[in-house]
Amino acid sequence: MISPTSIKRLLLASAIVLAILAAAGCSTLGYYAQSIQGHFAMLRAARPIPEIVADPSTAESLKQRLQRAERIRAFASSELALPENLSYRSYADLQRPFVVWNVFATPELSLDLKQWCYPVVGCAGYRGYFDREAAEQAAEQLRAEGYEVSVSGVPAYSTLGWFADPLLNTFIGGNEGQLAGLIFHELAHQVVFVGGDTTFNESFATAVEREGVKRWLAENGDAVSRNAYADFARRRGEFLNLLLQYRGLLYENYVGRESDDVKRRRKQQLFAELKDDYARLRASWDGFAGYDRFFVQDLNNAHLASIGAYNDLVPAFDALLAQVSGDFPRFYEEVKQLAALPRERRDASLRGMLAQR
Repeated sequence: MISPTSIKRLLLASAIVLAILAAAGCSTLGYYAQSIQGHFAMLRAARPIPEIVADPSTAESLKQRLQRAERIRAFASSELALPENLSYRSYADLQRPFVVWNVFATPELSLDLKQWCYPVVGCAGYRGYFDREAAEQAAEQLRAEGYEVSVSGVPAYSTLGWFADPLLNTFIGGNEGQLAGLIFHELAHQVVFVGGDTTFNESFATAVEREGVKRWLAENGDAVSRNAYADFARRRGEFLNLLLQYRGLLYENYVGRESDDVKRRRKQQLFAELKDDYARLRASWDGFAGYDRFFVQDLNNAHLASIGAYNDLVPAFDALLAQVSGDFPRFYEEVKQLAALPRERRDASLRGMLAQR
């Protein structure tokens, strides 16, 4: 059920965006139209959690997950100082595995992501689609233009507080730590968001997510949930470290002085070695195969280029949180001050924190 306030905000935002883009061409107008329609459909599918829990037809397993999500949502505001609003207090079943599909694109011999620019939020190194077929069509067009492309399903996203973002079937089924982390991450985007600086935004939200989960499980988790999340976090860390290692090797290859043919051969060799190293890593995971789907793809630059956006500056934000003794309101004020700086000064400050670690 969509609140009257959300309807008014959506209609206003839609009118503004469409007015801005009316002269920009059919393809651009069509892209924003699908974004507006997709978001409106998601809001329309949402129902308040108490209503769903009270419905006799709701499966007991879903009731329990939603009730757990309510407790996590309350903790987010009371203990992590995250926004107290209507976000994640309703639920929508979208009847699909992801809410959006993001398209990433890079040149053949570079890890620089193609940038798209949007009203309000600035530029970003991806293009999001509510329909997978539309994402795949966009990917094919980019390949025809000579780009290397990846299409990645996304379980959640934030409207930065403009609307009451609902819980979704695309992420409600994870373990307790994963669910808590996703809610904390998306709410963090409502606290601080810098248009056009994906690495800053995602690294900040990831830092909030990880510390938030640590505190949630310490106060509310049992041994099973803590162990499940510890296993998940360990494997995720090892997986990301492997990708970051090879992203670094690819970068060194591309900025070197060798010919393009030599760089292409080295690139092929590195991707082959990456898959071999993953096979060895996977053997240590006691049968866990959750990342296999990543490696069955024909990997290219676009698959690795986006990895750093979510992780590069996390240690810097961790250091900043430690400097304020874990006080989240003070932490957010410090981050807001960084966000107000010109990008070069902001990056220099954060890199300085990394150097001190």
